[in-house]
Amino acid sequence: MEIRPVPQLGVLVSGRGSNLAAIAAAIDDGRLRAAVAVVVSNHAEAPALQFARERGIPARLVAREDYSTAAEFDDAVVEALRAHSVKLVCLAGFMRRLGVRFCDAFPNAILNIHPSLLPAFPGLDAQRQALDHGVKVAGATVHFVVPALDAGPIVAQESVPVVDGDTVESLSARILAVEHRLFPAAIGRVLAGGWHIDGRRVIFGGDSGSVG
Repeated sequence: MEIRPVPQLGVLVSGRGSNLAAIAAAIDDGRLRAAVAVVVSNHAEAPALQFARERGIPARLVAREDYSTAAEFDDAVVEALRAHSVKLVCLAGFMRRLGVRFCDAFPNAILNIHPSLLPAFPGLDAQRQALDHGVKVAGATVHFVVPALDAGPIVAQESVPVVDGDTVESLSARILAVEHRLFPAAIGRVLAGGWHIDGRRVIFGGDSGSVG
């Protein structure tokens, strides 16, 4: 019986790393067949780096200010990921845009989790945007990453009702709880293969798509 290698994930984070922790928990309890090969952050004080070190996961700091151009920064992150044979890149609260060269290095193999029902409210402060707009439903989206901001094909979404009296903090907390469930499930579904991208749509079924 052939034993398939465990897919290696590279997780990019800028802050606390709660979605990184959710991915690790899904791996631990068998919901996600994968391993976190490396965690990369652009901030030296990101709690996610300490989380990785405590679990014995390689943790790399790649600071934007150490590079003259955004392209050089992207190249350094790509190098860190390739050094650990990463198959799928997961942006778990990574607060930097990735350029064309980065996306070309991992074609259809970069996922991001965003706290809105894209294409509504891309970019920063999505929860505040939702409240300011007066929507009745917010949510979370997992999508493939392309150079345009939050514009890649959508893998999975889940809605979160907006209730009277919601604040940015209360809505963000409920969306985050959904993210922690949605992101590992979407990662697993993409790693399983059997999907393809038709225009902007991710179509599941068949055996035409895989990562790596």
